[in-house]
Amino acid sequence: MSDAILALEDGTIFRGTSFGANGTSSGEVCFNTGMTGYQEVLTDPSYHGQIVTMTSVQIGNTGVNGFDDQSIKPWVAGFVVRDLSLMHSSWRATNTLDEYLKHHGVPGIWGIDTRRLTRHIRTHGALLGVVSNEISDPAELVDRAKASPSLVGRDLVAEVTTKQAYQWGTEQLKERTTTGYAAGAETASASSQLLSAYEGRRFKVAAFDFGIKRNILDLLVACGCDVTVVPASTSADKILAGGYTGVFLSNGPGDPEPVDYAIVTVAALLGRVPVFGICLGHQILGLAVGGRTFKLPFGHRGSNHPVKRFDNPRVEITCQNHGFAVEPGSLDGTPAHLTHENLNDQTVEGLAIPGVAYSVQYHPEAGPGPHDSRYLFEQFRELMMTFEPSKVEVGQGVMS
Repeated sequence: MSDAILALEDGTIFRGTSFGANGTSSGEVCFNTGMTGYQEVLTDPSYHGQIVTMTSVQIGNTGVNGFDDQSIKPWVAGFVVRDLSLMHSSWRATNTLDEYLKHHGVPGIWGIDTRRLTRHIRTHGALLGVVSNEISDPAELVDRAKASPSLVGRDLVAEVTTKQAYQWGTEQLKERTTTGYAAGAETASASSQLLSAYEGRRFKVAAFDFGIKRNILDLLVACGCDVTVVPASTSADKILAGGYTGVFLSNGPGDPEPVDYAIVTVAALLGRVPVFGICLGHQILGLAVGGRTFKLPFGHRGSNHPVKRFDNPRVEITCQNHGFAVEPGSLDGTPAHLTHENLNDQTVEGLAIPGVAYSVQYHPEAGPGPHDSRYLFEQFRELMMTFEPSKVEVGQGVMS
């Protein structure tokens, strides 16, 4: 392993040791506070365009395996850790983290003070950065960081979405439960129970892929959905012609406002078919009803974020990964009302149009992570069972 440098756009330099692929990569530097789940973090498309720092000290000690990937590949621009474990001890592991990142072309740096880096980001906000094990001149790397494209105004969804529609149903879930741990289940037996979780009426659901994760698909199937994953640019007319019972809006990377084609589509679907959105899908729903979004100082990323529900006294511990949020005041005068609030900074964590659509800012599939929010998938089934479009007073004319 050779020397490596992480340089931030404000001139801050961190020196450490390289791991993963050789090269130089740029992106917005962010941090994740999760204690586990680094493979799921790496393969979450919501991290596209970002260099991710793990605040948990030792990373890599459980290696990687062929079953926990949440998508087809790692999407992070770079990976930053304090202490890299060069050996793995999990019986499920098939490779080391170092070899995994090498294979996928992702550069990493370890041995730096990640606590200092995290405090720097919390103080100064998210910063563009460059990680390199081939350029030794810090000034050059700082210049490269300054010249890196911002996440604001970029359509990153177009870079991660599927090119063609595909199916995810009981056969896919069965394969997942027999070869690994589906939906982030902690044991194989808990995973297999997903197959019998729901035996009633099945629903035909179109899931918009803004950066969808496999655990989400597992739980949709487990609650009675036969899912067709569609590209982010799929039109409302095509969805309506497909005879779908419901529409799911997935998580995804970056700024929601440039994804204008999806905003238009969702606006046209509201009132015609039940809609459930999470993360970026939640933000797109907020924009579709006439709200606005803004960039958070350093975002919410981790598996321990407390969220208050307005419909009961319960507080959910949630898994989150986003850098933008819906402005609460911008929903005044729209058909939507707030349903959830972040207890750390009081940002919007959920909204609903009664009988029509609802969304949350966090990731309710949370694998690995807390299962507090899995009731939302059951809520989607109930919405599809009771949906009556003729009684809905919102639709394309109101939303557009």
